[in-house]
Amino acid sequence: VQLQAFGGGLVQAGGSLRLSCVASGTFVRFNNIGWYRQAPGKQRELAAAIFSGGYTNYADSVKGRFTISRDNAKNTVYLEMNTLKPEDTALYYCNREAAPFTSWGQGTLVTVSS
Repeated sequence: VQLQAFGGGLVQAGGSLRLSCVASGTFVRFNNIGWYRQAPGKQRELAAAIFSGGYTNYADSVKGRFTISRDNAKNTVYLEMNTLKPEDTALYYCNREAAPFTSWGQGTLVTVSS
């Protein structure tokens, strides 16, 4: 199964973006999904996750600014990002919230200018 991330772009600090993660079949419905990001020269980190019961979890660095949600009918997980900061600049990926991971795909690039 491959998940495809869309919606990245260039935005000024303080701006907003919404990312979409689309999967095939019922993958989103039956898995806990995470949005990950990897900034240049840094390790990939889990930014947000959504679990089967609707519970969500966020990294401290994005808490209060990012919102993860899912639409099972569309097999899609969203990441609403507000009050963006230059340090949010990264490649954003979606995958299972924990191992075993499926293919990571190309991700979507978010660039926040100051």
